[in-house]
Amino acid sequence: MNYQTSTIRKASFQDDYVARYWRDGFVVLRGVFSAAEVQAIAEASDQVYEEGLRHGRCFRHGNLFYNVAADGEGDRFTRMVQWPSYHQPLLNSMRLDRRIARLLEPLIGRDLKQIINQVHWKAPGSLGDFAWHQDSRFRRPAHAFRNLGTAYVQTGLALDRHDPRSGCLRFIPGSHLPGHLDLEGPADVLGRAMNDALLEAAGLSAADAVDLLLEPGDLALWSSYLVHGSGTNRSGHRRRLYINGYVRAGDCDRGEWAFRGGEPVPFGPEPALVHYEALRERPEPHYPD
Repeated sequence: MNYQTSTIRKASFQDDYVARYWRDGFVVLRGVFSAAEVQAIAEASDQVYEEGLRHGRCFRHGNLFYNVAADGEGDRFTRMVQWPSYHQPLLNSMRLDRRIARLLEPLIGRDLKQIINQVHWKAPGSLGDFAWHQDSRFRRPAHAFRNLGTAYVQTGLALDRHDPRSGCLRFIPGSHLPGHLDLEGPADVLGRAMNDALLEAAGLSAADAVDLLLEPGDLALWSSYLVHGSGTNRSGHRRRLYINGYVRAGDCDRGEWAFRGGEPVPFGPEPALVHYEALRERPEPHYPD
């Protein structure tokens, strides 16, 4: 099933994307970044991908984390890198792009922190990036992440074509409205197939899911409560997605500042506490056990 998403004109933001976002829990903004910009961002992401391969296994340095896995034949591949923007200048500049700030302002305001900064690569033949889930399950400790339904927006920039063949994201429109759902399942949803029985147990149906069709340069926005997942990549290329998650600053005790008054905020002298609980105790480069 294809979903008719809203678009955004480059000259002005007059589309009804705000209303659509609150109604459906997500929206797609077409052509936010140009072909030349996407090519440069993709090249920067490939640089980060190769860094992961050189480590050969999962590696952490503070908030920076390379998730490296092996396929069925033992070949290594980088699945995801968290917070590459600490050292990759182009990826850093994109997360602080004023176009992002203007798009988010009518949704969550002008003073924003960032709690997600990661690139995903879905290799041909690999299972979904994630099984069915809500991002709200990862906002821990709960007291530090408030008003998840109205203060947080995930953004995903397509660096390749996203369609069913390449294992695009699948969203269930309106699934954000009840808030946090008890979706039983494995704690680690990365690299796991979608289990439709989990949806049925929560009163949802996979028949209502829609494919998130994206072209390079399109930007998707979605709610922390939106139920989503993705399938197997059956194309001949990696499917790349650059994800940045933002929050109204007053509703989060963690995260790096991204915008104050709509203006970009550079990293401070020390990384902020986000999701890596041992940041202060073990900030040095290491291979996790």
